[in-house]
Amino acid sequence: MSGDLVPGQVLDVEVIQRLLPHRPPFLLVDRVTSWSPDDRLTAIKAVTMNEPFFVGHFPGHPVMPGVLILEALAQACALLAILSLPPEELRRKVTYLMGIDGARFRKPVVPGDRLELLVQVTRHKGAVWKQAGQALVDGQVVAEAEYMAMLADRETPA
Repeated sequence: MSGDLVPGQVLDVEVIQRLLPHRPPFLLVDRVTSWSPDDRLTAIKAVTMNEPFFVGHFPGHPVMPGVLILEALAQACALLAILSLPPEELRRKVTYLMGIDGARFRKPVVPGDRLELLVQVTRHKGAVWKQAGQALVDGQVVAEAEYMAMLADRETPA
């Protein structure tokens, strides 16, 4: 896998699962639609009625929990950091979230929405990454936040 990723190419869920340790139902990125190392990434989360969190949030009025929108953005940030590594390092690193600042929610996300995740590097020094993220539905910002994370060696080989 390490040699076949080209900046900008679309990445499906199988490739995403080779890069991130998350698995359903906690994998919240379905597709990466574009990316540029050390710069920005755009990804998609298709929100369906089959999401397990809709059972209790809220019965009769399903709304995606804001913390899960933030988590989807954090996963997109992790993908951008990992995809910015040299090819031989891609599967050797994992991203640990260190902080979220300025989180704001603008509009509820409901079943049938296509959550577009836009993340951009604001600062990168060594293993620490700062990124800004926005989640959009139909071109409107529904949530945004700033993220800080660090890349570390995986404890077990992927």
